[in-house]
Amino acid sequence: MKSKKDFLKNIKNKAKQSPQMIVFPESELDNRIIQAAYKIALEKTAYPILLGDENKIIYKLKEYCRKIPDNIQIVDYKNNNEQRQYYAHRLYEIRKHKGLTLNQAQELLNDINYYGTMMVEADHAHGMITGTTFSTADSIRPALQIIKTKEKFHKVSSFFFMILEKQIYLFADCAINVNPTAEELADIGLDTAETAKRFGLEPKVAFLSFSTNGSADDESLNKIKQAVQIAQTKAPQIAIDGEMQVDAAIIPEVANRKFPNSKIQGQANVLVFPDLNSGNIAYKLVERLAGAEAVGPILQGLKKPINDLSRGCDVDDIVNLAAITTIEAKDIPYTDN
Repeated sequence: MKSKKDFLKNIKNKAKQSPQMIVFPESELDNRIIQAAYKIALEKTAYPILLGDENKIIYKLKEYCRKIPDNIQIVDYKNNNEQRQYYAHRLYEIRKHKGLTLNQAQELLNDINYYGTMMVEADHAHGMITGTTFSTADSIRPALQIIKTKEKFHKVSSFFFMILEKQIYLFADCAINVNPTAEELADIGLDTAETAKRFGLEPKVAFLSFSTNGSADDESLNKIKQAVQIAQTKAPQIAIDGEMQVDAAIIPEVANRKFPNSKIQGQANVLVFPDLNSGNIAYKLVERLAGAEAVGPILQGLKKPINDLSRGCDVDDIVNLAAITTIEAKDIPYTDN
């Protein structure tokens, strides 16, 4: 088992090998971003780009440090007319088929999330982190419109790293899809399994339910059973099982009693929830009652990494997510336009 300390240390060490430029749209709005950017710059896991009024951001930074680190960049997006016009024309070309005019594109860039997303789209940043002051819907709407998904018709989903002292779990989906179909639920499980591998974990995927291996009979279970079949067919090399209750998923002794033929034998580390209600409730319960560190929500399925923060996050959550976003961005080709 990876310890909490070792897991985060390994992520940061990997990020330090090739730190990426991560834009923070809320820099002027939230002091947590300023504090986190300073820590990120010192740890060298990313190059923070802070959006907002340059004088205000410098003033805030100097509350935490005498000398602003050289690897922090400030972009005064309201006073950068040349860049704004460049982004406006790019945004217009992307969205004109939806009826967007150039004037509307220019107006949208007054929204810091649109501006930050355009920086990522134009390869002027490798990724973006937002959400300390915005709802998830407001945070990711520009990404869905501009960055779009890796594959046509593929749904964006989210997961949280739930980091306990001696165990790491990935909970999905806890922020995006309210009531996914069987096909969508299967893709959520497979996307999260691939993410687990990317971060050095061997995925063992459990599709959760109030029933274990047919112990209950209800129409609502059909979706979960179908999702398991789809996921197992698409990725037979991955340990995937369900439907199952959470104790059968994570406790070997319970699995042996309730689901003795399970492929994951009570050792699941990727937990797939049937809907957003259950996923969101579960991650907050584990975070607040079990003291787990919840890092996320981390988005999956986009062409480039745009990540959302919980509005209840702390500075270390932001620092950790920056390292994760750097790792996500390292696989994305970069060209300086």
